[in-house]
Amino acid sequence: MAVFSSLQSRNDLAVVLACALAVCVLIYRAWAKRQSARTRAGTPPSELPEKTRAARINDKDRAPGEWAPVQFDYPRLEPSKEHFSNVKPIPYRPFKWGDYHVTMGIRNMPWDEWIELDREFPQFYKVCDYRIRTRGDRLLKVHPAQPGIVDSGHAAAEELAHEFAECLSRRHPDVYCVTRHPVSKNPDENGWYGEGRVKTITIVPFEKTFDLEKDEPLRVARMLVQEDFTIMMEGTDGRYYLQAGAVVIAGSWRLEDKMGLPLEEIHTSGNVPQYQSKLQMSMERYFRRLPLDKPVIRNNYAVQLVQEPEMRTPAPAPGSLLDIDPDELAWAATMNGSEDTNDFERAKHINDQVDSTATARSSDEHDSTQKVQYPASRTTTPATPRTVRLRTERQTLRRLPRTGAIVFTIRVYQTLFEELMHEPGVPGRMASAMRSWPEDVARYKARDAYDAILPLLDQRHEEQVKQGLVKEDEKKSNFPF
Repeated sequence: MAVFSSLQSRNDLAVVLACALAVCVLIYRAWAKRQSARTRAGTPPSELPEKTRAARINDKDRAPGEWAPVQFDYPRLEPSKEHFSNVKPIPYRPFKWGDYHVTMGIRNMPWDEWIELDREFPQFYKVCDYRIRTRGDRLLKVHPAQPGIVDSGHAAAEELAHEFAECLSRRHPDVYCVTRHPVSKNPDENGWYGEGRVKTITIVPFEKTFDLEKDEPLRVARMLVQEDFTIMMEGTDGRYYLQAGAVVIAGSWRLEDKMGLPLEEIHTSGNVPQYQSKLQMSMERYFRRLPLDKPVIRNNYAVQLVQEPEMRTPAPAPGSLLDIDPDELAWAATMNGSEDTNDFERAKHINDQVDSTATARSSDEHDSTQKVQYPASRTTTPATPRTVRLRTERQTLRRLPRTGAIVFTIRVYQTLFEELMHEPGVPGRMASAMRSWPEDVARYKARDAYDAILPLLDQRHEEQVKQGLVKEDEKKSNFPF
């Protein structure tokens, strides 16, 4: 009996130990699952889950123009702590002291920073709404498939609208509200993190709701954000073609002139300085290799001359573009003249004086020879701190997982030189940058339209040195700020 009792005790102990071990395993698995979720939420791109890394490896072996949809594990987005109405525009100052260099200038983009909202959102929304209502067929475009070369951009436009809806509703939950379809058994039909696909999205402060199933995708995507964007599709020849886009506030170029063109022709047709010698090979190689989990960001800048509203004669008609957009965010009319000029080429306007009686496309389809007058900006609009603006662009590149398209976003910022003059170190750096432009860059940036501002920048720099705000020999900057 004692032996039996001893065996029974040992069996009981074994059962207890087995149960304890099982509980420990369950606890460990639960902990590991939570840790994995946390890791994915803040995971840098190089440490993304295995299936995403595998997709990157396989991507290198695919044939040009081919793409298999990928289930991408999105890093969790941190909800913004500030409402956009309290956020000042980021003061990008992407110019440096010294020599000018033509480079791609890309850097890694944190996922939280794909789309930027700030207190200028209502004005951007107002301008874009007007532009799309009055000339949307020329600002929002999907190019048809080019048989044997590249697909249409329609599917990518639909994907982008959903990507924006997912991103914005998570990053700015106090601004955007979504409704969703029920979760589908087919994961390809769901949204991020296995949730139901977005059906509608509302911009709460504007009380505007978009239906992603019924509304035109490009219009939805463009009205949700402050950014313009283009959608580049890879062709069977390995080149990337502009197959869709919403370019509403470009200022100095028109989407209609670039649709369907490959990457190199988009740039060479506008005579972008040193593109073929310095940028073409690296850009084409980069587009081809851009992985899903490595979005990038870059900044560039231009200088824009804008006629003061009170100097415009006749005054803009109420409800016209210049009445709604006196800063010429959408179109740089003071420098470029009419947006409707036949065969508009920014480079041609810069290199040659444009005839003020140039033929323009009329809004009346039956009158194709209406004459328009260009503002004689380069002789009558003086370059002063109130008429000259720094125009910077924050650009991002991101590949979409389902179509493989590359989305190029363009966020525009304008800052009066009157304000730049008060920023420590900026006037001197700006003057140095403007003088460093090679002749081809200076012509492309139309420097002769506003180079009269240079002595004022120099004067302000000297004042800042005397005031001890900057040091005479200090040539550093925290690029791109």
